[in-house]
Order: sequence, then C-alpha cells, then structure tokens
Amino acid sequence: MSPLFEISGDKSTVRQLPAKHARLEQHLEKLIEGNLERVLGVRFVATQYELRGDLQQGRIDTLGLDADGSPTIIEYKREKEPDVINQGLYYLNWLKEHRGDFELLVKKKLGFDVEIVWSQPRLIVIAETFAKWDTYAVKLMGQGIELWRYVFYDDHLLFLEQVYGQQRTLPSVATSSPIEESQPGLSDSYTLDDHTRKGNESIRALFLSLRDQILSLEGEEGEIIETPRKLYVAYRHGKNFCEVEVQKKVLKVYVDIPYSELEDRPALSRDLASVGHWGTGTSLFTLQVENQIEIVMKAIFQSYLRTL
Repeated sequence: MSPLFEISGDKSTVRQLPAKHARLEQHLEKLIEGNLERVLGVRFVATQYELRGDLQQGRIDTLGLDADGSPTIIEYKREKEPDVINQGLYYLNWLKEHRGDFELLVKKKLGFDVEIVWSQPRLIVIAETFAKWDTYAVKLMGQGIELWRYVFYDDHLLFLEQVYGQQRTLPSVATSSPIEESQPGLSDSYTLDDHTRKGNESIRALFLSLRDQILSLEGEEGEIIETPRKLYVAYRHGKNFCEVEVQKKVLKVYVDIPYSELEDRPALSRDLASVGHWGTGTSLFTLQVENQIEIVMKAIFQSYLRTL
C-alpha cells in the first residue's frame, strides 16, 4: 500500500497521513450505504437482509441495484478474513435462486417501473486487504465478482481501490444470436456482436476504434468492466463513466458527467439532463467519423478520472 501525504498550506512540506482500520465493520457499512450511489453507482435497496429458510441462512450486508439494472450484493469486512469470498458466493447463489424476493424489495424501495437485468448480477466485497489467492480464485470464478480495498486516513479521508473486477468481454465471432442460445430466464444476455451488427461497416469500425481507446485507459486488465446491455455497451470503473449506443450511421456516446462540468463542449455534444435517453450519462456526443474520437475521448477521460 502506497503512503498518502498531505501538502501543507504554503505547499512547502508534506505530512504522511496515518492509515487506520475501520472502528467497526458496521461503521464502514453505514458510511458506504449512506453514499452508495455516489461511491459505487449503486442504488440502495436493503441492509442486513436476513435469508429465510431451513437450507439457507445468513444476513446479506447490503442489497442494491446498479445504474444498468444489475442486482448487486455488497459485503464488508473490517480486516482480511479467509472465508469472505465463499460467503459472498453463497449469497450470490441465493440471489440468483430468489429473484422474486429481490424484485419485490426493489419495487417497494425504488418503484414498479425500475428495470432489473439478471444477466450479470454483481458481488462487491470491500475489505482492508485480500490474500493473494483471493484474487487468483476470483479470476477463475468468472464474471460478476469485484474486490475492493479500503483505507481510512486520519478521521476525514476514505480511500477505496478496486483490486479486481470482472473480466471485460471480448468481441464474439459467433454467427448465431447469443440470445437464442442463452439459458432459460437469461434472455437479457447480450454480446458485442448484438451491437456491432446494428451499424454499417464504417460505424462498426468506428465503434471498435473507440472501444480500444476506452479500454486503454485501464492500468491493469480487469480494471475497466465492459458490459453489453440491451440498448448500449456500458463501461465501468467502480461505476459507469460512459456508455456507447451503436446505430446504423452514428455512434451515440453518453458520458457520465454533468454537461455544465465538461471542460470542453464541442458542437457534436449535447446536454441530456432533462431529456429521456438510454445511457446513464447526461452528456451526449454523436460520432460519425474517426477524427471525432479524439474529441469525445477528452470527455470520457474526464469522466473516468472521477472514478479513480
């Protein structure tokens, strides 16, 4: 863990800030839950949800729904614990088997018109540190599991770092629709092919070029999570920072930053804060040619920096 330094008022000296444990696991949980959407881009659904039944017991720390509609479980551990991954997987399995219970909770908390997408439920584990085999095990388990490390500095700073995220998707070369081949109940599963097929040849090439530049922002593989949804492809680093909608003759890029806070607002951009749209971002960029990628990447990078 790298040290964190505070710069003095006259900018001439620095002071190393001491790292601290969470006072209690509940303190960490309440702090994250109270700022869940701001910190992780997840809408709060329930806390300390008790599993009921003879065969399944336990208590899920936090249930939520992310910006793209994916059911989300969040588990907190004050320090490193050997069974934290297994416990999270147990809860994730419960979630997949009890969709009706979760959907009822969402409707009560967020309303009946909220979309729930079951193709990629998420498990987020937040702990002070993880064993090296935890990350290795999660890599083998596949998509949906994210490991986050926390550090408190002094009494007024919280540092969160994504240690590992689900593997990003790769372009499929299948000719048949993955929707037709999906398992029962998972008809909301999509691949990049579902989106690239919507554009003409030049737009497909434009999308893949933009995609390469977005994914090149990550420091290590797995930091940026790419998720094809029904109407767009979302890019997340902790929380969404942009979404791309492929149309026949244009790309629509939704950047998750208020339009008024963009450093540059070129002619190809538009404020969607008060307009209905598909992506979670409120700043729209419409692309048709390759030389426009550099323009939109400035905004995407600005949004990405807000997730670090």
